[in-house]
Amino acid sequence: MLRLRGIAHQFEQPLVGTITRHTGNTGPTHFLVQEAGITCPVTDTYGAVLTEAPALPAAWTGPGLTHLLNSEQLAEGDVVSLAPSGQLIRQYRADSAQNFLLATERCNSNCLMCSQPPKDRDDTGYLLQLYRQVIPLIPNSCPELGITGGEPTLLGDGFWELLQLCKQHLPTTELHCLTNGRSFAWREFTQRLGELSMPQLMLGIPLYADHAPLHDYVVQAKGAFDQTVRGLHELAAIGQRVEIRVVVHRLTVPRLGKLARFIYRNFPFVEHITFMGLENTGYTPHNRDKLWLDPVDYVPELTDAVEFLAAHQLHVSIYNHQLCLLPDQLWQFARRSISDWKNVYLPSCEGCGVKELCGGFFASCGTLHSRGIQALAAMPSLIN
Repeated sequence: MLRLRGIAHQFEQPLVGTITRHTGNTGPTHFLVQEAGITCPVTDTYGAVLTEAPALPAAWTGPGLTHLLNSEQLAEGDVVSLAPSGQLIRQYRADSAQNFLLATERCNSNCLMCSQPPKDRDDTGYLLQLYRQVIPLIPNSCPELGITGGEPTLLGDGFWELLQLCKQHLPTTELHCLTNGRSFAWREFTQRLGELSMPQLMLGIPLYADHAPLHDYVVQAKGAFDQTVRGLHELAAIGQRVEIRVVVHRLTVPRLGKLARFIYRNFPFVEHITFMGLENTGYTPHNRDKLWLDPVDYVPELTDAVEFLAAHQLHVSIYNHQLCLLPDQLWQFARRSISDWKNVYLPSCEGCGVKELCGGFFASCGTLHSRGIQALAAMPSLIN
Protein backbone atom coordinates (compact mmCIF):
# COMPACT_ATOMS: atom_id res chain seq x y z
CA MET A 1 0.00 0.00 0.00
CA LEU A 2 1.62 3.22 -1.20
CA ARG A 3 2.01 5.94 1.41
CA LEU A 4 3.25 9.43 0.56
CA ARG A 5 3.53 12.53 2.69
CA GLY A 6 3.17 16.23 2.07
CA ILE A 7 1.98 19.31 3.93
CA ALA A 8 -1.79 19.65 4.26
CA HIS A 9 -3.70 22.87 3.64
CA GLN A 10 -7.31 23.88 4.17
CA PHE A 11 -8.83 20.66 5.52
CA GLU A 12 -9.32 19.19 9.00
CA GLN A 13 -11.12 15.93 8.15
CA PRO A 14 -9.90 13.01 5.97
CA LEU A 15 -10.68 13.28 2.27
CA VAL A 16 -11.12 10.54 -0.35
CA GLY A 17 -10.88 11.03 -4.09
CA THR A 18 -9.64 9.84 -7.47
CA ILE A 19 -6.30 10.95 -8.92
CA THR A 20 -6.34 12.87 -12.17
CA ARG A 21 -3.80 14.88 -14.15
CA HIS A 22 -6.39 16.20 -16.61
CA THR A 23 -7.91 19.56 -15.81
CA GLY A 24 -11.09 18.50 -17.62
CA ASN A 25 -11.82 15.90 -14.96
CA THR A 26 -13.45 18.14 -12.42
CA GLY A 27 -15.67 17.42 -9.46
CA PRO A 28 -15.54 17.05 -5.69
CA THR A 29 -14.13 13.52 -5.87
CA HIS A 30 -11.26 14.36 -8.26
CA PHE A 31 -7.85 15.23 -6.85
CA LEU A 32 -5.77 17.13 -9.40
CA VAL A 33 -2.05 16.32 -9.40
CA GLN A 34 -0.08 19.37 -10.52
CA GLU A 35 3.58 18.63 -11.17
CA ALA A 36 6.09 21.29 -10.14
CA GLY A 37 6.94 23.68 -12.94
CA ILE A 38 3.75 23.00 -14.90
CA THR A 39 1.06 25.65 -14.97
CA CYS A 40 -2.47 24.29 -15.05
CA PRO A 41 -5.71 26.24 -14.89
CA VAL A 42 -7.40 25.53 -11.57
CA THR A 43 -11.05 26.06 -10.80
CA ASP A 44 -12.96 25.45 -7.60
CA THR A 45 -14.43 22.14 -8.74
CA TYR A 46 -11.77 19.72 -7.49
CA GLY A 47 -11.79 17.83 -4.22
CA ALA A 48 -8.15 18.78 -3.67
CA VAL A 49 -5.00 19.84 -5.50
CA LEU A 50 -1.77 17.90 -4.94
CA THR A 51 1.63 19.29 -5.87
CA GLU A 52 5.34 18.77 -5.28
CA ALA A 53 5.72 22.54 -5.25
CA PRO A 54 6.11 24.48 -1.95
CA ALA A 55 2.81 26.30 -2.53
CA LEU A 56 -0.60 25.59 -4.00
CA PRO A 57 -1.62 27.47 -7.19
CA ALA A 58 -2.42 31.09 -6.42
CA ALA A 59 -5.98 30.75 -7.71
CA TRP A 60 -6.70 27.69 -5.54
CA THR A 61 -8.17 28.27 -2.08
CA GLY A 62 -9.49 24.76 -1.40
CA PRO A 63 -7.91 21.65 0.20
CA GLY A 64 -4.55 20.43 -0.98
CA LEU A 65 -1.13 19.00 -0.28
CA THR A 66 2.18 20.68 -1.05
CA HIS A 67 5.71 19.25 -0.92
CA LEU A 68 4.28 15.90 -2.09
CA LEU A 69 7.37 13.98 -3.18
CA ASN A 70 7.20 10.97 -5.52
CA SER A 71 3.77 11.89 -6.82
CA GLU A 72 4.78 10.30 -10.13
CA GLN A 73 3.92 6.97 -8.46
CA LEU A 74 0.25 7.96 -8.55
CA ALA A 75 -1.57 6.83 -11.68
CA GLU A 76 -4.67 8.21 -13.34
CA GLY A 77 -7.70 6.67 -11.63
CA ASP A 78 -6.00 5.70 -8.36
CA VAL A 79 -8.25 6.16 -5.34
CA VAL A 80 -6.48 7.81 -2.41
CA SER A 81 -7.23 9.13 1.05
CA LEU A 82 -5.72 12.32 2.47
CA ALA A 83 -5.23 12.94 6.18
CA PRO A 84 -4.88 16.35 7.86
CA SER A 85 -1.43 15.15 8.95
CA GLY A 86 -0.35 15.33 5.30
CA GLN A 87 -0.31 11.57 4.71
CA LEU A 88 -1.64 10.22 1.43
CA ILE A 89 -2.56 6.52 1.24
CA ARG A 90 -3.41 4.80 -2.01
CA GLN A 91 -6.53 2.73 -1.36
CA TYR A 92 -7.02 1.43 -4.92
CA ARG A 93 -4.41 1.07 -7.65
CA ALA A 94 -5.96 1.61 -11.06
CA ASP A 95 -3.25 -0.18 -13.07
CA SER A 96 -3.26 -3.36 -10.95
CA ALA A 97 -5.56 -6.38 -10.76
CA GLN A 98 -4.37 -7.13 -7.22
CA ASN A 99 -6.22 -4.67 -5.00
CA PHE A 100 -7.60 -5.40 -1.54
CA LEU A 101 -9.51 -3.82 1.32
CA LEU A 102 -8.12 -4.30 4.84
CA ALA A 103 -11.36 -4.88 6.76
CA THR A 104 -9.81 -4.92 10.25
CA GLU A 105 -6.53 -5.65 11.99
CA ARG A 106 -8.24 -7.62 14.77
CA CYS A 107 -8.29 -11.42 14.72
CA ASN A 108 -9.48 -14.27 16.93
CA SER A 109 -6.55 -16.45 15.81
CA ASN A 110 -2.84 -15.74 16.17
CA CYS A 111 -1.17 -17.94 13.54
CA LEU A 112 2.51 -18.74 14.00
CA MET A 113 3.27 -17.60 10.44
CA CYS A 114 0.83 -14.66 10.23
CA SER A 115 2.17 -12.14 7.72
CA GLN A 116 0.17 -9.29 9.29
CA PRO A 117 0.04 -9.86 13.06
CA PRO A 118 -3.29 -8.79 14.59
CA LYS A 119 -3.72 -5.66 16.64
CA ASP A 120 -6.17 -5.55 19.52
CA ARG A 121 -7.89 -2.27 18.74
CA ASP A 122 -11.32 -1.35 17.46
CA ASP A 123 -10.76 -0.01 13.95
CA THR A 124 -14.28 -0.80 12.74
CA GLY A 125 -15.68 2.73 12.67
CA TYR A 126 -12.73 4.36 10.91
CA LEU A 127 -12.35 1.70 8.21
CA LEU A 128 -16.06 1.46 7.43
CA GLN A 129 -16.27 5.23 7.13
CA LEU A 130 -13.31 5.11 4.75
CA TYR A 131 -14.73 2.33 2.57
CA ARG A 132 -18.13 3.98 2.32
CA GLN A 133 -16.24 6.61 0.30
CA VAL A 134 -13.65 4.40 -1.42
CA ILE A 135 -15.84 1.62 -2.84
CA PRO A 136 -18.15 3.88 -4.89
CA LEU A 137 -15.04 5.36 -6.55
CA ILE A 138 -13.64 1.99 -7.66
CA PRO A 139 -14.60 1.50 -11.33
CA ASN A 140 -17.18 -1.23 -11.82
CA SER A 141 -14.86 -2.66 -14.47
CA CYS A 142 -12.53 -3.76 -11.64
CA PRO A 143 -12.01 -7.50 -12.32
CA GLU A 144 -11.16 -8.66 -8.81
CA LEU A 145 -10.98 -7.24 -5.31
CA GLY A 146 -9.68 -8.85 -2.13
CA ILE A 147 -11.05 -8.42 1.39
CA THR A 148 -8.56 -9.27 4.11
CA GLY A 149 -7.62 -8.68 7.72
CA GLY A 150 -7.19 -9.59 10.54
CA GLU A 151 -10.45 -11.48 10.53
CA PRO A 152 -13.09 -9.63 8.47
CA THR A 153 -16.06 -11.31 10.13
CA LEU A 154 -15.14 -9.64 13.44
CA LEU A 155 -16.61 -6.45 11.95
CA GLY A 156 -20.02 -7.89 12.90
CA ASP A 157 -22.72 -5.81 11.21
CA GLY A 158 -19.93 -3.90 9.49
CA PHE A 159 -18.98 -7.08 7.62
CA TRP A 160 -22.40 -7.23 6.05
CA GLU A 161 -22.29 -3.53 5.23
CA LEU A 162 -18.91 -3.96 3.54
CA LEU A 163 -20.22 -6.84 1.40
CA GLN A 164 -23.38 -4.91 0.60
CA LEU A 165 -21.33 -1.92 -0.59
CA CYS A 166 -19.36 -4.21 -2.91
CA LYS A 167 -22.53 -5.85 -4.18
CA GLN A 168 -24.12 -2.47 -4.90
CA HIS A 169 -21.19 -0.68 -6.53
CA LEU A 170 -19.15 -3.60 -7.96
CA PRO A 171 -21.77 -6.13 -9.05
CA THR A 172 -19.53 -7.94 -11.56
CA THR A 173 -16.25 -7.77 -9.62
CA GLU A 174 -14.94 -11.08 -8.30
CA LEU A 175 -14.54 -10.76 -4.53
CA HIS A 176 -12.05 -12.91 -2.62
CA CYS A 177 -12.42 -12.69 1.16
CA LEU A 178 -9.73 -14.21 3.39
CA THR A 179 -11.28 -15.49 6.62
CA ASN A 180 -10.43 -18.18 9.15
CA GLY A 181 -13.99 -19.43 8.73
CA ARG A 182 -14.69 -19.76 12.45
CA SER A 183 -17.62 -17.33 12.55
CA PHE A 184 -19.49 -19.47 10.03
CA ALA A 185 -19.81 -22.27 12.58
CA TRP A 186 -22.89 -20.35 13.76
CA ARG A 187 -25.75 -21.17 11.39
CA GLU A 188 -27.51 -17.82 11.81
CA PHE A 189 -24.35 -15.98 10.76
CA THR A 190 -23.90 -18.17 7.69
CA GLN A 191 -27.54 -17.92 6.68
CA ARG A 192 -27.21 -14.17 6.70
CA LEU A 193 -24.45 -14.52 4.11
CA GLY A 194 -26.72 -16.72 2.02
CA GLU A 195 -29.42 -14.06 2.11
CA LEU A 196 -27.00 -11.58 0.52
CA SER A 197 -26.88 -13.77 -2.61
CA MET A 198 -23.41 -12.90 -3.90
CA PRO A 199 -22.25 -15.49 -6.46
CA GLN A 200 -19.16 -13.38 -7.15
CA LEU A 201 -17.87 -13.94 -3.59
CA MET A 202 -15.23 -16.57 -2.79
CA LEU A 203 -14.13 -17.26 0.79
CA GLY A 204 -10.50 -18.33 1.28
CA ILE A 205 -10.32 -20.41 4.49
CA PRO A 206 -7.13 -21.93 5.97
CA LEU A 207 -6.98 -25.54 7.14
CA TYR A 208 -3.59 -26.71 8.36
CA ALA A 209 -4.15 -30.27 9.52
CA ASP A 210 -6.56 -33.19 9.50
CA HIS A 211 -6.89 -33.14 13.27
CA ALA A 212 -7.55 -30.53 15.94
CA PRO A 213 -4.36 -30.46 18.05
CA LEU A 214 -2.07 -29.52 15.15
CA HIS A 215 -4.40 -27.02 13.47
CA ASP A 216 -5.17 -25.34 16.80
CA TYR A 217 -1.48 -25.11 17.63
CA VAL A 218 -0.61 -23.51 14.29
CA VAL A 219 -3.37 -20.90 14.66
CA GLN A 220 -2.79 -20.58 18.42
CA ALA A 221 -6.51 -20.85 19.23
CA LYS A 222 -8.12 -23.75 21.06
CA GLY A 223 -11.26 -25.01 19.37
CA ALA A 224 -10.43 -23.33 16.04
CA PHE A 225 -10.31 -26.63 14.11
CA ASP A 226 -13.81 -27.67 15.20
CA GLN A 227 -15.22 -24.24 14.41
CA THR A 228 -13.53 -24.12 10.99
CA VAL A 229 -14.75 -27.61 10.03
CA ARG A 230 -18.28 -26.83 11.13
CA GLY A 231 -18.10 -23.49 9.35
CA LEU A 232 -17.10 -25.15 6.10
CA HIS A 233 -20.12 -27.45 6.27
CA GLU A 234 -22.47 -24.60 7.12
CA LEU A 235 -21.13 -22.73 4.09
CA ALA A 236 -21.70 -25.78 1.92
CA ALA A 237 -25.34 -25.82 3.05
CA ILE A 238 -25.92 -22.36 1.53
CA GLY A 239 -23.91 -23.12 -1.63
CA GLN A 240 -21.16 -20.64 -0.80
CA ARG A 241 -18.02 -20.74 -2.95
CA VAL A 242 -15.04 -21.77 -0.80
CA GLU A 243 -11.30 -22.13 -1.26
CA ILE A 244 -9.18 -24.05 1.27
CA ARG A 245 -5.69 -22.65 1.88
CA VAL A 246 -2.83 -24.71 3.31
CA VAL A 247 0.44 -23.01 4.27
CA VAL A 248 3.26 -25.52 3.83
CA HIS A 249 5.95 -25.52 6.54
CA ARG A 250 7.75 -27.82 8.95
CA LEU A 251 4.67 -28.34 11.14
CA THR A 252 2.18 -29.08 8.34
CA VAL A 253 4.37 -31.10 5.97
CA PRO A 254 4.30 -34.46 7.82
CA ARG A 255 0.51 -34.75 7.43
CA LEU A 256 0.03 -33.11 4.01
CA GLY A 257 -1.04 -36.38 2.43
CA LYS A 258 -3.49 -37.14 5.22
CA LEU A 259 -4.83 -33.59 5.05
CA ALA A 260 -5.42 -33.95 1.29
CA ARG A 261 -7.42 -37.12 1.90
CA PHE A 262 -9.32 -35.49 4.76
CA ILE A 263 -10.29 -32.62 2.45
CA TYR A 264 -11.45 -35.04 -0.25
CA ARG A 265 -13.59 -37.06 2.16
CA ASN A 266 -15.09 -34.15 4.09
CA PHE A 267 -15.11 -31.13 1.77
CA PRO A 268 -15.51 -32.36 -1.82
CA PHE A 269 -17.67 -29.28 -2.44
CA VAL A 270 -14.77 -26.78 -2.24
CA GLU A 271 -14.01 -24.91 -5.43
CA HIS A 272 -10.25 -24.65 -5.01
CA ILE A 273 -7.42 -25.90 -2.78
CA THR A 274 -4.09 -24.09 -2.59
CA PHE A 275 -0.76 -25.14 -1.08
CA MET A 276 1.17 -22.01 -0.19
CA GLY A 277 4.82 -21.31 0.62
CA LEU A 278 5.87 -19.24 3.63
CA GLU A 279 6.09 -15.46 3.53
CA ASN A 280 9.08 -14.32 5.59
CA THR A 281 7.40 -11.43 7.37
CA GLY A 282 5.18 -10.80 10.37
CA TYR A 283 5.54 -13.65 12.86
CA THR A 284 7.48 -15.99 10.54
CA PRO A 285 10.99 -14.62 11.28
CA HIS A 286 10.30 -15.03 15.02
CA ASN A 287 9.19 -18.64 14.53
CA ARG A 288 11.68 -19.57 11.83
CA ASP A 289 13.09 -22.58 13.69
CA LYS A 290 9.59 -24.03 14.09
CA LEU A 291 8.44 -23.31 10.56
CA TRP A 292 11.20 -23.25 7.98
CA LEU A 293 11.76 -26.36 5.91
CA ASP A 294 13.53 -26.15 2.57
CA PRO A 295 10.95 -26.85 -0.16
CA VAL A 296 13.31 -29.32 -1.84
CA ASP A 297 12.97 -31.44 1.30
CA TYR A 298 9.18 -31.61 1.23
CA VAL A 299 8.65 -32.20 -2.50
CA PRO A 300 7.53 -35.84 -1.95
CA GLU A 301 4.80 -34.85 0.52
CA LEU A 302 3.64 -31.92 -1.62
CA THR A 303 3.57 -34.09 -4.74
CA ASP A 304 1.51 -36.76 -3.02
CA ALA A 305 -1.06 -34.25 -1.72
CA VAL A 306 -1.43 -32.35 -4.99
CA GLU A 307 -1.60 -35.41 -7.23
CA PHE A 308 -4.13 -37.12 -4.96
CA LEU A 309 -6.52 -34.16 -5.07
CA ALA A 310 -6.06 -33.65 -8.81
CA ALA A 311 -6.69 -37.34 -9.47
CA HIS A 312 -9.98 -36.99 -7.60
CA GLN A 313 -11.09 -34.10 -9.82
CA LEU A 314 -10.53 -31.31 -7.30
CA HIS A 315 -9.09 -28.00 -8.50
CA VAL A 316 -5.69 -27.61 -6.84
CA SER A 317 -2.90 -25.02 -7.12
CA ILE A 318 0.57 -24.37 -5.73
CA TYR A 319 1.29 -20.79 -4.64
CA ASN A 320 4.54 -19.04 -3.69
CA HIS A 321 6.85 -21.79 -4.99
CA GLN A 322 9.55 -21.50 -7.63
CA LEU A 323 9.45 -23.74 -10.72
CA CYS A 324 13.05 -24.86 -10.31
CA LEU A 325 12.10 -26.54 -7.01
CA LEU A 326 9.13 -28.47 -8.36
CA PRO A 327 9.19 -31.72 -10.33
CA ASP A 328 7.97 -31.43 -13.89
CA GLN A 329 4.59 -33.00 -13.16
CA LEU A 330 3.74 -30.22 -10.67
CA TRP A 331 4.45 -27.31 -12.99
CA GLN A 332 0.88 -27.37 -14.30
CA PHE A 333 -0.36 -26.57 -10.78
CA ALA A 334 2.08 -23.72 -10.04
CA ARG A 335 0.63 -20.19 -10.18
CA ARG A 336 2.11 -16.71 -10.19
CA SER A 337 0.41 -15.79 -6.94
CA ILE A 338 2.57 -13.13 -5.28
CA SER A 339 1.17 -9.60 -5.53
CA ASP A 340 3.08 -7.54 -8.10
CA TRP A 341 4.11 -4.90 -5.56
CA LYS A 342 6.01 -7.42 -3.42
CA ASN A 343 7.22 -9.86 -6.10
CA VAL A 344 10.99 -10.12 -6.76
CA TYR A 345 13.54 -12.48 -8.30
CA LEU A 346 17.02 -13.40 -7.10
CA PRO A 347 20.24 -12.69 -9.03
CA SER A 348 20.50 -16.45 -9.63
CA CYS A 349 17.24 -16.22 -11.61
CA GLU A 350 18.87 -14.10 -14.33
CA GLY A 351 19.01 -15.98 -17.60
CA CYS A 352 16.37 -18.50 -16.52
CA GLY A 353 14.30 -19.64 -19.48
CA VAL A 354 11.09 -19.88 -17.45
CA LYS A 355 11.45 -16.73 -15.34
CA GLU A 356 8.41 -15.10 -16.93
CA LEU A 357 6.32 -18.12 -15.97
CA CYS A 358 7.68 -18.53 -12.46
CA GLY A 359 6.03 -17.01 -9.39
CA GLY A 360 9.32 -15.70 -8.01
CA PHE A 361 9.77 -14.63 -4.39
CA PHE A 362 8.29 -12.35 -1.78
CA ALA A 363 10.39 -9.20 -1.41
CA SER A 364 10.64 -10.08 2.28
CA CYS A 365 12.41 -13.39 1.61
CA GLY A 366 15.89 -11.96 2.28
CA THR A 367 18.22 -14.94 2.65
CA LEU A 368 15.37 -17.33 3.49
CA HIS A 369 15.07 -19.33 0.31
CA SER A 370 15.81 -22.82 -0.92
CA ARG A 371 19.29 -24.13 -1.58
CA GLY A 372 17.85 -25.53 -4.82
CA ILE A 373 17.23 -22.21 -6.63
CA GLN A 374 18.78 -22.27 -10.11
CA ALA A 375 18.24 -20.95 -13.61
CA LEU A 376 16.52 -23.39 -15.95
CA ALA A 377 16.26 -23.84 -19.68
CA ALA A 378 12.80 -23.21 -21.12
CA MET A 379 10.46 -26.20 -21.11
CA PRO A 380 7.14 -24.74 -22.23
CA SER A 381 5.59 -28.10 -23.06
CA LEU A 382 5.46 -28.88 -19.35
CA ILE A 383 3.43 -25.80 -18.39
CA ASN A 384 -0.31 -25.77 -18.62
